[in-house]
Amino acid sequence: MVQSTPSFTSESLAALKKRYEAASQSHVFKYFDELSDEAAAALFKQLSDIDVERCNEFFDRTTRSSAPQKDGSSKIEPLPSDSFASTLGSGNAADIAKWSEEGMRLIRENKVAVILLAGGQGSRLGSSEPKGCYDIGLPSHNCLFDLQAQRIQRLQQIASTGQQQAVTIPWLVMTSGPTSVATQKKFEESKYFGFNKEDVFFFNQGVLPCFGVDGKIVLENPGKVAVAPDGNGGIYEALRLSGALEWLRERGVEHIHSYCVDNCLVRVADPVFIGYAAQRGAECGALVVPKKAWNEPVGVICLRDGEHGVVEYSEISEEMAKMTRDGTAELAYNAGNICNHYYSLDFLQKRVPEIEAHLEHHVARKKIKCVDLETGEQLSPTKPNGIKLERFVFDVFPFVQRMAILEVDRKDQFSPLKNAPGSGVDCPETSRGDLIAQCIRFAEAAGATVKVVDGQDPSFEISPLVSYAGEGLESLRGKTLAADQLITSIDDVVTV
Repeated sequence: MVQSTPSFTSESLAALKKRYEAASQSHVFKYFDELSDEAAAALFKQLSDIDVERCNEFFDRTTRSSAPQKDGSSKIEPLPSDSFASTLGSGNAADIAKWSEEGMRLIRENKVAVILLAGGQGSRLGSSEPKGCYDIGLPSHNCLFDLQAQRIQRLQQIASTGQQQAVTIPWLVMTSGPTSVATQKKFEESKYFGFNKEDVFFFNQGVLPCFGVDGKIVLENPGKVAVAPDGNGGIYEALRLSGALEWLRERGVEHIHSYCVDNCLVRVADPVFIGYAAQRGAECGALVVPKKAWNEPVGVICLRDGEHGVVEYSEISEEMAKMTRDGTAELAYNAGNICNHYYSLDFLQKRVPEIEAHLEHHVARKKIKCVDLETGEQLSPTKPNGIKLERFVFDVFPFVQRMAILEVDRKDQFSPLKNAPGSGVDCPETSRGDLIAQCIRFAEAAGATVKVVDGQDPSFEISPLVSYAGEGLESLRGKTLAADQLITSIDDVVTV
């Protein structure tokens, strides 16, 4: 939503005021003449960068359509059983191997990139840093960025074996206004987590002005409009405006894996997922996990009016949520959405620009710090007083012509970090426990025994640089391993 900024002159200021007056938003200039020269220039730039007419259109269209969207008129149906594949169970090992082989071929040919959605802050976790900087308490004390970078590097190493050309998986990082500077600083201080600087591309998701319930743009203070990130669905416009899609095209990339920063188990550039989606000729794909229970508060991928979409748990009745597939105990609405996606570059570059014009925003009623235009008093409301507009990354699903949905095991690929330490659910302790439990399973699958004493909270970690998903651990067979250790080399393990 960024316009080109004209120079700050009396003529350009008059033209800008005229635009905002025509858009019925002239109140944003109420305190303009009282501002210092520096503050006035900053507000002029901010207002020039906002496409006020388009933002008004977003607000009007979204607030008009938000109520009817939940009136029950949409026909919601579960995914047909034959419309997705699964990695669960023992009967699909051949398919998984085939998909993995295809994914690794594409990685070897440098046709795969990954996009990290890293706009979240760690404030809920008691941290002032970006969430990707958070240490969940592993023996390595690796932050989330570390874990994900090392998984990519391990895949590059595997794919490079026997190859003459170097294998590179470019890493694109989408930040938000609050996390952009701190994230790039963290990457610089960490020497790009082992990546070449040229293989990392940072871009910012967009922002939109906040609105009052009356449709007026909110002033955070006399010299600043209140703004908020435009949701993770802003990724599509941000990719295009940043030049990221052209950068990928120039590198020969054709397939993209996108994921959220707060999942410590994410298999970045997962060759099984990429191979599955590529073999289906998919434009877009999604990983899903079975719900823990019928009443788990998670969105599910299903059909809305015959098209793929995500419905929130609040949109499904208890009766629908408890429905099972014929002849089984499996829930019909069971495809839990984990914000883990595949895209073809052609889809992002050629089809999404056409789709975006049809995408609606969503209303989020929030507490927004503002200035009272009557009294000039600075307000910090205790209940929602305004509206933030956002798009969701899955809003494109209904427009996808070839969708690839793959069910995976939650314990292997999904452990979100959402809540404060000690909360017991989706928190640092559960993330740490889930990753350590996975490392123990990797060792045991290789034929080792991890000796956990009754009552012991194990601290057993296998570096992603040693094993991406349990491979390469054959030499552990027959060994009994100490439950408190960090394995950074397969040749240097602690046995008991």
